[in-house]
Amino acid sequence: MYGGLNMNWIVTMLRALALTGLMLLALPARADVAIEIVGVGSQQYPIAIAPFRSEAGLAQPLTPVIGNDLTLCGLFRVINAGDMSPVPYAPAETDPAALTARGAQTVLVGQVEPAGNELRIRFWLLEAASKRELLAQEMRVPAAQTRRAAHKIADMIYEKITGEPGAFNSRIAYVLKNGGRYQLQVADSDGFGAQTILGSKDPILSPKWSPDGNQLAYVSFEHQKPVVYTHHLQSGKRKAVAAYRGNNSAPAWSPDGSQLAVALSKDGGTQVNLISADGGAARRFSRVGEINTEPSWTPDGHAVIYTSDRGGGPQIYRQPLLGGNAERLTFTGGYNASAKISPDGRMMTFITRNGGYRVAIMDLASKQAMMLTDGGDDDSPSFSPNGRMILYETLQGGRRTLAVVSSDGRVKQRIKTMSGEVRQPAWGPLLN
Repeated sequence: MYGGLNMNWIVTMLRALALTGLMLLALPARADVAIEIVGVGSQQYPIAIAPFRSEAGLAQPLTPVIGNDLTLCGLFRVINAGDMSPVPYAPAETDPAALTARGAQTVLVGQVEPAGNELRIRFWLLEAASKRELLAQEMRVPAAQTRRAAHKIADMIYEKITGEPGAFNSRIAYVLKNGGRYQLQVADSDGFGAQTILGSKDPILSPKWSPDGNQLAYVSFEHQKPVVYTHHLQSGKRKAVAAYRGNNSAPAWSPDGSQLAVALSKDGGTQVNLISADGGAARRFSRVGEINTEPSWTPDGHAVIYTSDRGGGPQIYRQPLLGGNAERLTFTGGYNASAKISPDGRMMTFITRNGGYRVAIMDLASKQAMMLTDGGDDDSPSFSPNGRMILYETLQGGRRTLAVVSSDGRVKQRIKTMSGEVRQPAWGPLLN
């Protein structure tokens, strides 16, 4: 949260922890998760899904992932077609009367077969009553990438039914705190398949995705002070890009990936600075106020938004990149912070204090805002790639965990790890 990324909390932890070296983990680690749906859309679209032919022998069958994606977004009611006799694997094998009797409007059927070193996946999305094809696709994927293929199929279905792009084929990043240890983890958008990118006895903060999804920027305390790093996920190579005297925190990538906005205290109070993503000299951006922190870019790259105390308390401002005064965006309430702009540039999510710390959203054109959550201690909101869902951290049962809320507030879900606490999540871009 605001205040130099809760520096009092960080200092307390630093005093309590023995300062030790960092350990990079070579092997991926999985974190089991449990997903709880706590709210659904007012109208759910009924879709029947039949298991694909020959998918049972795969390490990760396709249709359970597809069905899980569609269920968790809150907009679909998935109807099991696996108990039909016979199970349909192609359009000609579907039974319109049986499907419509179950309330299905569409049905998904498909097949999987070996194709050299790959798998050939064919699938059809049909109107249940008429068998009319809405989608008919074929893809070839490595056998180890069936989960990603399933997310892609779910995205296609989502877009066909809703008319808007899906966001299932994407990843999230977060910090898992377990005892006295911190792990920077990356997982599928549904929380499964977690991999530990970095492990440390010292705090890790503020992971942020590069626009191409190949890198993370984050803050590490491994050298007894906060330092901003960039980390290439495939190679494991990382680089310290901001290691100035004092506080180095809150990195945010520019839309073209060439720059980072960071919060630095090298000149006294915490100020937003711009720096090349490859490192180099920092250039001061914010000028007014003792604390200017938590920067984030507008999608067009023309401005940076950040939290500032220049009005006497934390509020959100937008400042043009090429000069001009900062514009205050929030006026209601004495605490507004941690802002992010939606991919289309129309909405802004942030944390507001209203009977606790809650996720809010604002229409930037009208400046109208509404509360999305009713928790008392929410933090770190982050838009999905399609802008329809917001990932954040929340306090549930005395433990920090992940949660997701739709941008209209109607759909809510919680993603709980089986151990540890989850902090500061970030939703990454769509994968190719």
